[in-house]
Amino acid sequence: MSRSFRRTALAGAGVAALLAAGAGVVAYQSADGAPRLTVADPYIPLPATPGGMGAGYLTVRNEGGADRLVGVSSPAAGSVTLHRSTETTMEEVGAMEVPAKGVLDLARGGAHLMIMDWAKQPALGDELELDLQFAKAGRVVVKVPVKPLTYRPGS
Repeated sequence: MSRSFRRTALAGAGVAALLAAGAGVVAYQSADGAPRLTVADPYIPLPATPGGMGAGYLTVRNEGGADRLVGVSSPAAGSVTLHRSTETTMEEVGAMEVPAKGVLDLARGGAHLMIMDWAKQPALGDELELDLQFAKAGRVVVKVPVKPLTYRPGS
């Protein structure tokens, strides 16, 4: 085998490997970079006091491009706001990032929803609607069960 033939064969193999690797990457991305969102494990613990504030927790999984949760509303409540907990307090935020190929986890002790001004006091077993508004994906409607105050997912 000549030296130039080996170089050509190696170069061709290298190009084929690069194309195959690139095809693998492209297979996991949407053609337009749009987010592909799913919502898992939503729940609202029963508020501790009648008419009191409630919290909402859920996980947003994204198999596509980056997005942002920019708002939440519910026909069951007058106000739903986005919050995050810090070491000493809780603060309202205007939006939450949903990374490309990533997860936004709203969980106890971290990012969460604050639900106020209930239209009707929630009861155990109720399913309440949350309308999640994303910057790119638009509106996603989720039915969220009301669980006992002490509920922990997976328990």
